[in-house]
Amino acid sequence: MPPTSTPQQQTIELGEQGNIVLPESIRHHLNLQPGEKLILTLEPDGSLRLTSLRTQIQNVQGIYKNIAPGTSLAEELIQERHRASQS
Repeated sequence: MPPTSTPQQQTIELGEQGNIVLPESIRHHLNLQPGEKLILTLEPDGSLRLTSLRTQIQNVQGIYKNIAPGTSLAEELIQERHRASQS
């Protein structure tokens, strides 16, 4: 689900060991699953940004998708290494 255009705010509590619990509605909206890796970014203005690693990877893949469309760079590297080992 894409983020809404209006920021959502909810009050959460910091646990004694620094743990936070994301409200169920937020987890559901972002399709976050237990054990999923998240990236916490401290912004220059002091705010925090929390992004799922899955989303970050998808964004980076989207940035580079036009560099080699229809080509698996990983597969090309594997084939190149295989050819080099045969020489």
